[in-house]
Amino acid sequence: MAERNWTVVVPVKRLWSAKSRLRGALDGVPHELLALALAEDTVEAVLGCPAVGQVLVVTADPEAGRTLGRLGARIVPEPPAAGLNPAFTRGAAAASGGPVAALTADLPALRPAELAEALHAANGPAGVRRFVADAPGTGTVLLTATAGAALDPRFGPYSAAAHTASGAGPLTGAWPTLRRDVDTPADLRAAAALGLGRHTAALTRRSAPAGAER
Repeated sequence: MAERNWTVVVPVKRLWSAKSRLRGALDGVPHELLALALAEDTVEAVLGCPAVGQVLVVTADPEAGRTLGRLGARIVPEPPAAGLNPAFTRGAAAASGGPVAALTADLPALRPAELAEALHAANGPAGVRRFVADAPGTGTVLLTATAGAALDPRFGPYSAAAHTASGAGPLTGAWPTLRRDVDTPADLRAAAALGLGRHTAALTRRSAPAGAER
């Protein structure tokens, strides 16, 4: 069995403002419930990964904190500076040593085995940073840092190029469920084709995507 030595940091925005391009994606489903379900499925998959010893959720949202804490994540208060990168940095600072990974909270199809493969590929000598690009290849879903390396997150538009420029090396495994982040209704349909986690799947069963044929 793989050693559970990775700490994975997952930031979750306040639910009312998270994933704004998904607002209205599921008829009759409150937006906050969908944003939370994406995070729940992501965190459950990470907790089920044999390479992960600890999951740190960085959030200021009380409901997200309660729900994800019950799943087994450790909750870290969001820093005053808003944004993904300060949240990732705060989470990495709260880690208790060993390699650290930054993971986005919108991976509802994520399979623990794929994350384990990616983290195994990211293992290496001290001071090494690597990343996994999203399905289109321009964004980042996972950034890793072995012991002795600062995480130095550069998430945002064209973050794959930004991470490359910062010295992080790309990981090139297929890992379709790891690369399938969800920002839009089309992304949600693509994730559904891979197989959604139980929380997001339950919401999609309650409602067809907005505009879909009935």
